[in-house]
Amino acid sequence: MCWRVPDWLGLYHRMPSPLRSMVASARGEQLRRMRYGPQTEQLIAEAHTRERWTVDRWQSATEERLAAVLHRAATRVPYYRRQWAERRRGGDRSSWEALVNWPVLPKEALRRAPLAFLADDCERRRMLRVRTSGSSGTPIQLWRSRATERRWYALFEARCLRWNGVGRADRWAMLGGRLVTPITQRRPPFWVRNLGLNQLYMSVYHLSPSNAPHYVEALRRWRPSYLLGYPSALQALAHEVLAQDLRPIPLTAVIANAEPLFPERRETIEEAFGCPVRDSYGMAELGAAASECEAGRLHLWPEVGIVEVLRDESDEAVVDGQTGRVLCTSLLNADMPLIRYEVGDRAALAKGNGPCRCGRLLPGLQVVEGRLDDVLLTADGRRVGRLNAVFEFDLPIVEAQIIQESLRRIRVRLVPSAGYCDGHGREIVRRLRERVGEFEVALELVDRIPRSASGKLHLVVNQLDRS
Repeated sequence: MCWRVPDWLGLYHRMPSPLRSMVASARGEQLRRMRYGPQTEQLIAEAHTRERWTVDRWQSATEERLAAVLHRAATRVPYYRRQWAERRRGGDRSSWEALVNWPVLPKEALRRAPLAFLADDCERRRMLRVRTSGSSGTPIQLWRSRATERRWYALFEARCLRWNGVGRADRWAMLGGRLVTPITQRRPPFWVRNLGLNQLYMSVYHLSPSNAPHYVEALRRWRPSYLLGYPSALQALAHEVLAQDLRPIPLTAVIANAEPLFPERRETIEEAFGCPVRDSYGMAELGAAASECEAGRLHLWPEVGIVEVLRDESDEAVVDGQTGRVLCTSLLNADMPLIRYEVGDRAALAKGNGPCRCGRLLPGLQVVEGRLDDVLLTADGRRVGRLNAVFEFDLPIVEAQIIQESLRRIRVRLVPSAGYCDGHGREIVRRLRERVGEFEVALELVDRIPRSASGKLHLVVNQLDRS
C-alpha cells in the first residue's frame, strides 16, 4: 500500500484565522514551558559573566566539558560505541580522549540513523523532538532534553536579545518559513498571533509588493519591540517599505538568521526600519552559534560547541582568517553529541581573538559563506526562500534539489530511498504548491544530485538569469 500524508495540516488550513492563532498560541505555550523555567534568569546571568572570561579560563572549561562529552559519546552513544569497538578490533589503539582522533562525521550518517546518536540512557519520550532539513534538503531528526533546551534559550536570551535591549517578555514578530496560512489565501491575515511566545508569526510565502502594506499594518497593530527573520525576506519587506513609503513603527532591533546578511541587505533593512540590524549564526544540531554585538563583531558561543575550520581538499586545519569547511563538536547537547560534525558551511575564524570594542572576550567568527541558496521567483513578484520544510516529516528521500526553469515551471530532483512511491512525489508537489502557488512541477528521480564547484549541494537553483 502506498504511503499517504496525515491530514492534520489540511485540517489546520481549513480553520478560520482566529482558530489558527489559538492553535499557534497553544503550541507556543508548550514551547515556552519547555524553554524557560525558574533557573532561566540565573542561566542568563552566568552566560553574561562568561563573556568576560579569559582565553585560558575558556580553554580550561572547554577541555573539561569536552572530556566528559567524548567519554559519554564513546561509551553511551551506539553509533560511536560501535565505531570505537570496530577500531579496536582492527588494532587501532588511539585514545578517544583526543578530539583529533575522531573521524569527520558526515551529515548523511546522522540523517540515515538519527537514533544511533542518542545516548542509550535517555528517555526519548520525555525529550523534545526537532525535525529539520537545514539548507540542504536532507531531512534530519534530533532530540534535546528539557535541560538542554533551557540552557540553549538562556544563551539566546542573553546574547541575541539582551545584547540588543530586548527580551522574551517583549512582543516580537518573525518572518519565517512555517506554513501558517494557506498559500491560496489572497487576503490578509498572512500571519498568526502566538500569544504563548508573545509572537506575531508572519508567512514569508505571501510577501509580495501588493501584500507588503498589509504586513506593515500588522506590525503597526502588534507593536513588536524587535523583528526576527531571514535576511532575504527582511530585505524584500524593507524594499517595499521604502518604495511605497509605508512608514513602519520604530523597532529596537532587527535580528537576522539562517541566511547570509550581505551589506546591501543590512543597509536596506536599517534604512527601512530605522534601527540596528544584528546578524546571528546557528543550527538546529546545536553544534555552534554566534551573535553580533553592537561593535559589529560576530561572537561565537563557546558553551555550545567547538568549531574547527578545515581545508577543502583535506582534513588539515586552516589558519585563523582563512575560509574552509566547518566542523562542529557539540558540547551543549551531551545526550545527542555530534563529534566533528560537518555542517555543510564554509567559514573563517577571526584573527587575533583579543578584546572586542564591546568589552566582551568571546572569540569571533569572521565570515560565513554557507547557506547561499537561491530563492524562487513568482509571477506576482514574490521571492520565496527556505523551502526545506517541503522535505521534512520523514519522507523517504536521501536528498533533494529544486530548480526553477521559468516563472511557471519547477523541476525537483530527488534521490529516493527504500519505501519511496508515487504518493511521496505527489505530496512533495502538493507542499511546493502550498508555498509557491500553481507552478508546473516536474519530478526527476536520480541516483545523485550534482554539487557546485565548492562541493556543496544547493537546495534551490534559480536558472532564470542563466536562460
